[in-house]
Amino acid sequence: MKTDGYSWTNGATLDDHSRRKHAILREYFRQYLTVRCQIAQQTKFRLAIVDGFAGGGRYSCGTAGSPILFIEELERSLDEINVRRAIQGMGAVEVEALLIFNDAQKDVVAMLKSYCDPLEAALKAKPSKLHIRIAYFSEEFETAYPAIKALIVEERFRNVLYNLDQYGYASVSLGTLQDILRTPSAPSTEVFYTFAIETLLTYLSARDPELLKRQLAQFNITSASMSALEGVMTKDEWLGAAERLVFDALKSCARYVSPFSIRNPNGWRYWMLHFANNYRARQEYNMVLHGAGELAHFGRSGLHMLHYNPDQDGKLYLFDNAGRITARDQLLQDIPRLVSESGDAMPVGEFYEAAYSETPAHKDDIHSAMLASEDLEIATPNGGVRRSANTIEVGDIIRLKNQRSFFQMFATIPKLPK
Repeated sequence: MKTDGYSWTNGATLDDHSRRKHAILREYFRQYLTVRCQIAQQTKFRLAIVDGFAGGGRYSCGTAGSPILFIEELERSLDEINVRRAIQGMGAVEVEALLIFNDAQKDVVAMLKSYCDPLEAALKAKPSKLHIRIAYFSEEFETAYPAIKALIVEERFRNVLYNLDQYGYASVSLGTLQDILRTPSAPSTEVFYTFAIETLLTYLSARDPELLKRQLAQFNITSASMSALEGVMTKDEWLGAAERLVFDALKSCARYVSPFSIRNPNGWRYWMLHFANNYRARQEYNMVLHGAGELAHFGRSGLHMLHYNPDQDGKLYLFDNAGRITARDQLLQDIPRLVSESGDAMPVGEFYEAAYSETPAHKDDIHSAMLASEDLEIATPNGGVRRSANTIEVGDIIRLKNQRSFFQMFATIPKLPK
């Protein structure tokens, strides 16, 4: 939840793009907990949640902001998880969560605390498998970050989720993002990072003008005349150029970066990125996006989403049914090509690690394309062959058939424009 530009104590208005972000955040967090609490022998899961721009807790319409969203979803999801575990004959799992809420304005933090204290007290007053502790900070995020990091390290939390919903772009530096995602003591760290594209462009005009010049050249826009952006922000081609720029600027932060824009009829202005170092996180995030349909991508729909010729084959991908149909056709070409680049076979887990670095595709579409391909087969660990897409597992082997029908396997994917 962004803070600058909001008057929380006088009643903050919930913008449409914020509503869309919260829908994705809530659904992903629910799925995150479900995946992390599915081991039969598991009895406890520990995580830290950092909301770096927490805001006042509730908008003027009464809708929960991100800090309360996390508390509500922790309780709701854990109840659902334990009901499901009981049905499956598994024991209940406890969740120990450290919630770290920061906002630069002290009166906003006080407002947030007034909403969170009753929720925390209610949880502690009843039998529950959820144990939460809330720590409040009131500083600029960059100032607060060293103490936040030290607290997470001291408490030995290996699973950490950051929500950095800043008003602009420069409130969280590239160096801080890299440090968050490379902290050895917290190997399972993910980051949601949102910002307005105009502020990134302003930042790059001073820090990396050549990168900015390359990406804006097709629109005849210079860093000195960025006011012309207003006329192109609703164009699909602008979405593609901006997405490449965002990816180039931030791809060094993590192995898996999702550089998608929030759908907005007033133009592609707001970006909601997801950073992770594990392909499974990107896999789950892609599936959430296809269920929500709130973000957009312009480019290819297969395994190399940003490798396309802007004048020929870039398309708008809205994470909807039409996009998935297009993706299946593209995946039939891309998947055999990726396998061939490794030889003639590769473990499915290794395939995932390579494929999810740059794809918007749904897992089910990838699996369906694997089986639909005339050139591939999926072998089980005991030598059998998979016949159903929903039975494909990480330990399987994806391999090229002896008689291959495709001749374009070694055709090159278009390179990213310089």
